Amino acid sequence: MTSLKDPATARLRPLPNLIFMSRWLQLPLYLGLILAQCVYVFHFWVELVHLIEAAFGDQTALQAIYSAVGTGDAPVGGKLTETTIMLVVLGLIDVVMISNLLIMVIVGGYETFVSRMNLEGHPDQPEWLSHVNASVLKVKLATAIIGISSIHLLKTFINAGALTDRVLIAQTVIHIAFLFSALAIAMTDRLLTPAYRGAH
Repeated sequence: MTSLKDPATARLRPLPNLIFMSRWLQLPLYLGLILAQCVYVFHFWVELVHLIEAAFGDQTALQAIYSAVGTGDAPVGGKLTETTIMLVVLGLIDVVMISNLLIMVIVGGYETFVSRMNLEGHPDQPEWLSHVNASVLKVKLATAIIGISSIHLLKTFINAGALTDRVLIAQTVIHIAFLFSALAIAMTDRLLTPAYRGAH
């Protein structure tokens, strides 16, 4: 006669229950990332307001923009140049991409490691969330980091005149390292996934 273990009885075991419940210790970390997201939203709007004000000739906003993009002091009575606008817009895109990365970590990490959100059927459910797991999350994070690094590298090349060759070479090498890391993660995931499925 086969005896089936009652799930309710299994939940009464204190040590496994304590270990499993410890996953909720990650909740404050995800709440902290939500607060970091709020900081990024505030920073985005501050930079956007500075850009709009500088476009209308506000010298204080123009100086703030020149300081933010690292091109030194704004010329007296100067105006926004196309290069400066491009650097500011790339900075805003950078903030959006980092914000997207935060959402991916918050939603995907919570769903994978803490608790199900039961978003099935919700019209706003992210497409990738339906098949997310730890390895998929790693690959998506790696590709998001490459995107962010690409924006940084583009900003560096646009502003190359204000930077040294050492900085240009270092950022290019770092970006290539990110590319190879993402490729290695993706290949490892591709190699391990069939083995994992075969084991089941």
